[in-house]
Amino acid sequence: MKEPIVLDFDHSVKPLPGACIIPLNDWQGLIRYGCSLADLDHLDAVLNRQNVGLPRVAFLGSGDFHHVSYLMIKRMRSKGPFQVIVFDNHPDNMRFPWGIHCGSWVHHVSRLPFVSRVTVIGITSDDIRGFHLFENYLIPLYSGKLFYFCLSPVPTLARRLGLSGIKDCREEQNHLSKLIQDHILKTDPNPVYLSIDKDVLSPPTVRTNWDQGVLTEENLIEAVRFLKPHLLAADVTGEISFYPYRQLWKKLLSRLDGQSSSPPPDLDRHQSRHQTVNVQLISALSTG
Repeated sequence: MKEPIVLDFDHSVKPLPGACIIPLNDWQGLIRYGCSLADLDHLDAVLNRQNVGLPRVAFLGSGDFHHVSYLMIKRMRSKGPFQVIVFDNHPDNMRFPWGIHCGSWVHHVSRLPFVSRVTVIGITSDDIRGFHLFENYLIPLYSGKLFYFCLSPVPTLARRLGLSGIKDCREEQNHLSKLIQDHILKTDPNPVYLSIDKDVLSPPTVRTNWDQGVLTEENLIEAVRFLKPHLLAADVTGEISFYPYRQLWKKLLSRLDGQSSSPPPDLDRHQSRHQTVNVQLISALSTG
């Protein structure tokens, strides 16, 4: 499927040129923030019935659905081996023993045999600082299956533990194509699946549901254009939307993560800004 698709869980993605919309609002409460792996398998069956295939670009809605990227990557297994590059303000490699959620999906991807390597670019969050570091799965960082390229200093504890997979790339913030060429593509020649969470962008650029990074729109688009010849497919999350969770554990964990269930009065304006960025991403990812 060459045209963009929107997996429309939360109605947060405003209309995009040529996009095919897959209505999935009935799945929002089950999938959003986290779910069981069996739930993702059931969702996969729904996508198969709707002939979704292997889309070039998929928009997944809020970053609360970023674990759906794991499903989309699994659907690409016949294209392997390939590497996964993630733009995100968070490592998404956190421990979560009850299935999979938006903060743990990278760990699951790193275990897939047809994925050669996972690289997360843009981290500034506290998820790797202090004792939060031990909430990350560390073995793939030691083994070379996973790398963090941070836009903040490498934590002292990470250096003491010899976690060379965590790197400081602040000097390359405005030269991400060079970073990607010299430190990623030269060391892994496999094609790329790209996953973008727009919380990697600074708050003045767009507003998301999560704490945000420091990249500009120009930084991100330039990197995507550089990666385009190497891409198998891509997905995009990080829209802004709000949902009143019914499950107690989702209410609790989302509040601990600093999320609100109440939308701002100017939600439409924020979503329109996302629409502008999404159109630019589609252009940068286009095969034309």
